[in-house]
Amino acid sequence: MKYIVITGASSGIGYETALAFAARGKNLVLAARRQENMEELRSRIEEQYPEVKVIVQAVDLSVAENAYAFYEKLKNYDIETWINNAGFGNFATVGEQKLDKIQQMLHLNIEALTILSSLYVRDYASKQGTQLINISSGGGYTVIATAVTYCASKFYVSAFTEGLALELKANGSPMVAKVLAPAATETEFVLRSRDIDQFEYKGAVPKFHTAKEMAGFLLELYDSDKVVGIVDGRTYEFHLKDPIFPHAAMMRS
Repeated sequence: MKYIVITGASSGIGYETALAFAARGKNLVLAARRQENMEELRSRIEEQYPEVKVIVQAVDLSVAENAYAFYEKLKNYDIETWINNAGFGNFATVGEQKLDKIQQMLHLNIEALTILSSLYVRDYASKQGTQLINISSGGGYTVIATAVTYCASKFYVSAFTEGLALELKANGSPMVAKVLAPAATETEFVLRSRDIDQFEYKGAVPKFHTAKEMAGFLLELYDSDKVVGIVDGRTYEFHLKDPIFPHAAMMRS
């Protein structure tokens, strides 16, 4: 029995991605901090798709030790695809940003993603049909004013995943690594980024996608042989692409 792991599954893109894979009959491991939200999602999936097995793990992945412990709990599961979706943003100038929040963001967006990606590659790189999909952002390819630190964290995600994809290919590994880069998406992102309680995308944001639409794009990337799935920040069209960043061939002694 194979599983797809989705972190940050309690809302937004992770939540909708879980529903989209469940519709395909995929068994799921869902991880996030909010147990109640995931239990609601599990009930919804089990009602609509009773043949799908859903495992729920409540975990705060911004703590490195928790990331290791979470992965260790999954040692007995056969993981077909790992999706690192957990993350959050920050809108503030560098001089005014809250450093405790920034520390947590960097731990989650960069450290946890790197730990979980590395462990998954270590165990599954030689297995046919495996995929690692990391969620970056349009801000992982273009620096956005007042979101410099967040963008820098997502530039890391994009560069790390593109580089990993090339490394796996160069080593002849059957595993593929891919990166999804959304633009504005109707989720809880703005609430956490701005530390506010309410925000309406309609009327405030000229263009945006719903989380369900973004989950659809993620499945397009999953089905494709491309490394990057990116939303054009001007037209909001979705494109599947080869690696975008320049890269140098591996040096061999």
